[in-house]
Amino acid sequence: MRVLVQRVTSASVTVDGKVVGAIEPDGQGLLALVGVTHDDDAATAERLAQKLWQLRILDNEKAAADVGAPILVVSQFTLYANTVKGRRPSWNAAAPGPVAEPLVTAFADALRRLGAQVETGVFGAHMSVESVNDGPVTLMLESG
Repeated sequence: MRVLVQRVTSASVTVDGKVVGAIEPDGQGLLALVGVTHDDDAATAERLAQKLWQLRILDNEKAAADVGAPILVVSQFTLYANTVKGRRPSWNAAAPGPVAEPLVTAFADALRRLGAQVETGVFGAHMSVESVNDGPVTLMLESG
């Protein structure tokens, strides 16, 4: 599992012209783009959710857990693109939808159990994601 995390001052996801998830934190929040690969499982989702919740990337080395920062979770299979050969990315490392969707949901649910205010996109939909990256701060979290 890969989670590309951006510290944001706002973020939203729109599907078919309708905002389906949005955060406008009082200060900072996190945008988490989540990709799933074939050997990920619910335990992987739980571990990465815990890591994200405790990651000290907000002002004054605070974590989302410290300040209750909201998190927007968006599925992003393209995080597993292989661009080593040629000009056309390969998506072989990305898990198929029936495997990935429940794990993206498990990741968001794990964050909620930890106390996070979580908004989400729509799995498999064509989404327009808007965000204002703060810092800018962008990090990649990976399992294994």
